Amino acid sequence: METQALTHYKLLVAKLPHLKKEIGKVIVGQQEAINEILISLLAGGHCLLEGVPGLAKTLMVKTMSEALEMKFKRVQFTPDLMPGDIIGTEILEEDHETGKKFFKFNQGPIFANIVLADEINRTPPKTQAALLEAMQEYKVTYAGTNYDLPLPFLIIATQNPIEQAGTYPLPEAQLDRFLLYIKLGYPSEQEELNVLKSTTGISKQTLQTVLTDKEIIDLQKLTRQVHISDELISRVNSLVRNTRPANSNSAFVKQWCNWGAGPRAGQALILCSKARAVLNERFSVIPEDIETLAYPVLRHRIALNFRAEAENITTDDVIGELLKSK
Repeated sequence: METQALTHYKLLVAKLPHLKKEIGKVIVGQQEAINEILISLLAGGHCLLEGVPGLAKTLMVKTMSEALEMKFKRVQFTPDLMPGDIIGTEILEEDHETGKKFFKFNQGPIFANIVLADEINRTPPKTQAALLEAMQEYKVTYAGTNYDLPLPFLIIATQNPIEQAGTYPLPEAQLDRFLLYIKLGYPSEQEELNVLKSTTGISKQTLQTVLTDKEIIDLQKLTRQVHISDELISRVNSLVRNTRPANSNSAFVKQWCNWGAGPRAGQALILCSKARAVLNERFSVIPEDIETLAYPVLRHRIALNFRAEAENITTDDVIGELLKSK
């Protein structure tokens, strides 16, 4: 890496702690979830955010977009939402000079840098599928024409783990499109006390913009240049392959799992580990990066059998067993 480019990257990386500090002005606690969303952004992927109501999922995403110079859109997913409500639709317009009529594509809310798909499991599969091309190809196709999405581009989908009546669980193929599956827990007693103090008065925090969209793209390029040793790559490969009952060395996996993660999981774990290194102002991956991110990377890529569900065994339990055996 050239000296000038290295200096540029170091200046950008030095802004990341300031970015987390700005987000922390509004969001109390949930540091792990914030880090994982930022990791997803740096790695150029998308994330699924799960938590019970009232944990500030929407506020967290909106706050992050304000601290970044990025366009933010929120879509509330409902049973009657149509694909056109997300990607956009053509409208008939008339040229006032010639009187000629023509169709013009009216862009939907997906044409933003950060898109919050709120309660994605409350809309039918045909509407959920409208996100697939955008998530993978960073473009939308309508009436045979391709429309590029703005970069950087991040979809954050939320879902509620309770009240499952009338919902449409995401199919496995679409779950695999999400780089990370992030779970939000309840705040600690002190954090909850701070939330009550800071949100029930008249004061309002003003956020400063820390990074621009172009700087985020540069950080995404840097993420892919972070060093990871062959030994750690082999460790990732072994971990992912051991989630598959057919060729796993783990009796726990063979007992409780139907099928395991595919090669995309290994790619995701390496990229996210590199992003975590950048977030922690490092230019090399360490084992802690892999162990920390194994849970959000793998938990939605492992399928448990009926016995596991009956015994309340979770995919996190499986990942924990695999990490302990290393």
